[in-house]
Amino acid sequence: MTERKKKYEDYRTFQAGWTKQVGVVQPTLSLLPPSRVELEQGTAALLCLATGGFPSDWKLGWKVGGSSRSAGVSDSPGVLGKDGTYSRSSALTLPADQWRKAGSVSCEASRSGQTPVTQTLNPDQCSE
Repeated sequence: MTERKKKYEDYRTFQAGWTKQVGVVQPTLSLLPPSRVELEQGTAALLCLATGGFPSDWKLGWKVGGSSRSAGVSDSPGVLGKDGTYSRSSALTLPADQWRKAGSVSCEASRSGQTPVTQTLNPDQCSE
């Protein structure tokens, strides 16, 4: 076994043991609306921050007006914090008129076998 593979196996063994000890921890979501300046320029960029999740395999997804959305999405890899939990972010860019007409935009953190965590913004409730 190569040294790199051994380190990976040691990490996976550690993570599996840590998961049994700590259990699954749902991340906390923060959903940031687009800025007024962006909207005036014709785009709407939303940012979803997921912090404090464990293990690292929580995935972020978007819904616009209740429909799943993958176009215009940019995801970051998970980052391991000093406390042993993971944080990640996802950005969604829409034309400003789609944002205004969406009704709602949601970010959802999901993991197999777990209840999803959702945060929703309604464009008409966000001040421009």
